[in-house]
Amino acid sequence: MAKDYLATTLLQFIIISVAVVVKADDASPIPASKGELEGWFRQNVKPVAESKGLDPALVAAESGPAKVIKVMGDGSGDFKTLQEAVNSVPNGNTKRVMIVLGGGEYKEKVKIERSKPFITLYGSPKAVPTLTYDGTAAKYGTVDSATLIVESDYFVAANIIIKNSAPKPDGVRKGAQAVAFRASGNKAAFYNVRMLGFQDTLCDDRGFHLFKDCYIEGTVDFIFGSGTSLYLNTELNVLGDHTGSSVITAQAREKPDDTGYSFVHCKIVGTAKDSILGRAWQCSPRVVFAYTDMAAGVVSPLGWYDKGKTECDKTVFFGEYKNTGGGAATEGRVKYFKKLTDDQAKPFLNLGYIQGSKWLLPPPTLQV
Repeated sequence: MAKDYLATTLLQFIIISVAVVVKADDASPIPASKGELEGWFRQNVKPVAESKGLDPALVAAESGPAKVIKVMGDGSGDFKTLQEAVNSVPNGNTKRVMIVLGGGEYKEKVKIERSKPFITLYGSPKAVPTLTYDGTAAKYGTVDSATLIVESDYFVAANIIIKNSAPKPDGVRKGAQAVAFRASGNKAAFYNVRMLGFQDTLCDDRGFHLFKDCYIEGTVDFIFGSGTSLYLNTELNVLGDHTGSSVITAQAREKPDDTGYSFVHCKIVGTAKDSILGRAWQCSPRVVFAYTDMAAGVVSPLGWYDKGKTECDKTVFFGEYKNTGGGAATEGRVKYFKKLTDDQAKPFLNLGYIQGSKWLLPPPTLQV
């Protein structure tokens, strides 16, 4: 009897211990109260020395101090342009490199190749720099029109404004869509990054991504692509005064249980009227809005759009969960949207959605 009791007690201890470990990592649910979000994040995203289960390559890259490269537009840094700084990072890089971008505006088109992982782009929160360019789809193709293109893994950006300054599409000029930022690398995090444009502002292209405390504005499909991304406390500013309806997302999932966007504790504002939360660019998009404040009049009562492709109504995954604000009423939503139950929403409300315990680290800090 004593042995059985001891064995049972030991088993319960193991189960509880495992549950605690899981809860402290990917499975810890995002709190329903926005006021608890920051504390939850700090509890579940720890520095390397306090984390377990991180990718070995990331742990190795973060060992020792990061190499710091300063870019100053006035020439007082190591480089005058961001692309020069990026070019100085060796192919096959295995250590964290922090590129510090001084305050001011940098007019250049920048690409970080896939061969250059572990780069951090950092701006001072007291003097946030702006990276801007006016590339368009007519000249570069849509995804290559981006002001900043990041194809490498383990990229981090903090306190940066990324802008495409091309004119707003007028419905007449062909190829007028213009991307501000394309995220094509895996396991990338963005903290306090502002992305400014009109049509196709952010190409959330592929890979696991975290966008926290960010700001994204645009008109049509201004968050699009096949990324698997979690957006936390991010403001979406939907611009109006253009041809056609405003559309926030055009997620491009092609098969079930593949990719998707989860917006949690975000805010939808803007000058647009009756904008669409998401439309079926491909036939199986997956987009979820949870605990998000939707301004009255900005979001259409219909909520979502299948682009008239009724055959996609069974394959789209357009979900809403406990949103607030005048635009969050679901009574008039299209029939193929999903008002999620607690169990249905659960997979989208933790860091496990982006496998965060393997690669997420706190926002970088640096005295500049």
